[in-house]
Amino acid sequence: MASEVEEQIPVREEFFLCGGVETKIIKCGPWTNLFEKQDVSKPKQLIFIIPGNPGYSAFYVPFAKALYTLMKSRFPVWIISHAGFSVTPKDKKVLAAPQEESNAQKIEDVYGLNGQIEHKIAFLRAHVPKDVKLILIGHSVGTYMTLHVMKRVPELPVAHAFLLFPTIERMSESPNGKFATPFLCQFRYLLYATSYLLFKPCPEVIKSFIIQKLMGQMNIKLELPLTDILQPFCLANAAYLGSQEMVQIVKRDDDIIKEFLPKVTMGTFWGS
Repeated sequence: MASEVEEQIPVREEFFLCGGVETKIIKCGPWTNLFEKQDVSKPKQLIFIIPGNPGYSAFYVPFAKALYTLMKSRFPVWIISHAGFSVTPKDKKVLAAPQEESNAQKIEDVYGLNGQIEHKIAFLRAHVPKDVKLILIGHSVGTYMTLHVMKRVPELPVAHAFLLFPTIERMSESPNGKFATPFLCQFRYLLYATSYLLFKPCPEVIKSFIIQKLMGQMNIKLELPLTDILQPFCLANAAYLGSQEMVQIVKRDDDIIKEFLPKVTMGTFWGS
């Protein structure tokens, strides 16, 4: 019964220019523009998911639909892609933001860690009215971004933030970090070259077939296309962001945690 209800939930992809970069937003619920009057009543809250790395937004759709159902369809659930993690399909249009002036300025080093934080701030300013409360959900490095979004823009109407599997300290010292750091920092350009050689000439139909097989092996059912995961441009940006995570996320910022502790709930598992 629950699965039948989730299948009826409206889910769509939209593409916007944010900080000078084409950005994919997956929206769960009937709301498209929170600034305009629509057939449905304006929601009082928005649940906003900031993924990890490489946290392609399509992976979070089942989670978003489950949240939407738990909230009894009262609040929209949106998932933002990181800058440079998506390529707008030829059959899709890049839409104008409701508050274009808040998001028109280009962001320096937008694909890096600091730029990705500013990218999320630019989107929220351009797409979310001040009278709509925000529920922020960060996953993995998205938890680090969530905290810094709150720190840099304290006037954002954040009601609460949930940090799932937070990776906010000593990333290069973790088991995964020790393995990934040499590849992401010393051999990143080799990864770039390899991905371009392998996937740039590869037809989209072949990429889709590979992804379907991989997802099938992992027993993951995708409701939206995930060809971005094999786009050299997206892979390069994921590796670049990862390299900055290893270098910059070292010491836990206890001051941020203390400042926002009443508004923050952390997941059961701690990542570092």
